[in-house]
Amino acid sequence: MADAKPLYDTYNRVPIVFERGHGVWLETPEGERYLDFAAGIAVNSLGHTHPHLVEALKAQADRLWHLSNVHEIPDQSRMAERLTEVTFADKVFFTNSGAEALECAIKTARRHFHVNGQPERYRIITFEGAFHGRTLATIAAGGQPKYLEGFGPKVEGFDQVPFDDMDALKAAISDSTAALLIEPVQGEGGIRPLSNESLRALRDLCDEHGILMILDEVQSGVGRTGKLFAHEWAGIEPDIMAVAKGIGGGFPFGACLATASAADGMTLGTHGTTYGGNPLAMAVGNAVLDVILDENFLTHVNDVALVLRQGLASLKDRYPDLISEVRGSGLMLGIRCAKSNADLVQAMRNEHLLAVPAGDNVVRLLPPLIVTAEEAREALSRTEAALDMLSRSGTAN
Repeated sequence: MADAKPLYDTYNRVPIVFERGHGVWLETPEGERYLDFAAGIAVNSLGHTHPHLVEALKAQADRLWHLSNVHEIPDQSRMAERLTEVTFADKVFFTNSGAEALECAIKTARRHFHVNGQPERYRIITFEGAFHGRTLATIAAGGQPKYLEGFGPKVEGFDQVPFDDMDALKAAISDSTAALLIEPVQGEGGIRPLSNESLRALRDLCDEHGILMILDEVQSGVGRTGKLFAHEWAGIEPDIMAVAKGIGGGFPFGACLATASAADGMTLGTHGTTYGGNPLAMAVGNAVLDVILDENFLTHVNDVALVLRQGLASLKDRYPDLISEVRGSGLMLGIRCAKSNADLVQAMRNEHLLAVPAGDNVVRLLPPLIVTAEEAREALSRTEAALDMLSRSGTAN
């Protein structure tokens, strides 16, 4: 077709081009500046062109880009050691994305039971409304029809139950259940957090039935909720965890973390990756940890989050016809709209503030974690202007 565009038509792209960014700001070729409270959907954890990340990437690019994993990669070992020091995990497998990390998590859980004489235990229970990626296995895990349509038979072995429904979950457990896979906070689902009590109950249920707990912290992890990982608020530990997005600070990078027991089936030749754990990714990932693991960093995240949360609560009180609820924790916040979330996202964009739509009629605010209180107040001012415009125009239906 002569008039066909060369890119797949899988995105409804916003007609704005950005050519540079710094901190929480993006700039168009014409010099217009936008306050970025989307952060590539929680990816740019340290903002744009963070000097420490830029320096690490440039230095590594001058030395070595890629090695096969048949060779030792020192920064990969260092990254794994640092992650195991600050988490529940004993073992790490590096990937290029969150979906790959979840594929590894699923395989890890199933292999664990296979090598321990229970190959019939392969089924994994998930919550409705979840999003775990776009591969054939992860769309099956998420179970959402809009992502499954047209891709042939759904991958076998996943059972969905209603979100946070303990009775339905207990009823779904069978002799073939291997694991429970959940997001501590559903991101794409509309910033729907599980309570600390629910997370503790889920951990107890897994222990009672000998089921592995897999946490998808791709969006909620790496400081996003004010803890290094969201499950820490509940004082629990998973058996397996998938991380990505913020851990690379904008560089394609993910990881599957597991206890030694859970990973006992992942032996020589059972899994692999061409690019995962490459020297460039490891240089950037270690640089991200340099910043995130600073003793004052999460205090900063929580301090700014308080400013943002209080401001949003005030806007909810002032615009009850437009905002029905403010959700989330840390810098993973959601505005549940009383009318159209798409209209609010557009109105915010008109004020040069970028946000992200989500399920359940929610607008997500996912700023870089280095955002300042002053920048948070600027975002609140622009959100107020957007709400005021919608209120006066009556266009939000």
